[in-house]
Amino acid sequence: MSTLKEKYRNEVVPALMKRHGYKNVMQVPRLEKVTLNIGLGEVNTNAKALEAATKDLTAIAGQHPVTTRAKKSIAAFRLRVGMPIGLKLTLRGQRMYDFLDKLMNAVLCRIREFDGVPTTSFDGQGNYTLGFKEQTSFPEIEYDKIDKLRGLEVTIVTTAKTNEEATDLLQLLGMPFSKD
Repeated sequence: MSTLKEKYRNEVVPALMKRHGYKNVMQVPRLEKVTLNIGLGEVNTNAKALEAATKDLTAIAGQHPVTTRAKKSIAAFRLRVGMPIGLKLTLRGQRMYDFLDKLMNAVLCRIREFDGVPTTSFDGQGNYTLGFKEQTSFPEIEYDKIDKLRGLEVTIVTTAKTNEEATDLLQLLGMPFSKD
């Protein structure tokens, strides 16, 4: 069992019940899923971009991503319906806890001049999105082997009803929020 999952059950749940006055354990917010997205704007000019990004995302998450395709044509972007425009994947259960443990304890501390993640990236319903400018922050990615730096978006979906509940949940799990 994951140490993060044990920490949630043994430390976070009692702390949240006390802090927010929940009467039942089932009222306590929990992690639902983590989604990872990579947008590939250069895929129509670089044929190998999709293959390289798939390899990177598979190494980062330990799971094969799904290709997202354009839903409508946009002439200004040279985009037609059905063209591949990105990659996405969803992590649940044990893989989700393992990924978040790695994210909070290994990845974020590798970022240069890291002061903590912003508290302004909540969506109003308890979900948190974190954007990376480059995929090299992850230890699985070797800088010499990548063809291009790509952005990566990580969304943490919780069952929390408000941003405050989600902030408390993530903070107690170990998310290093900035002190602004």
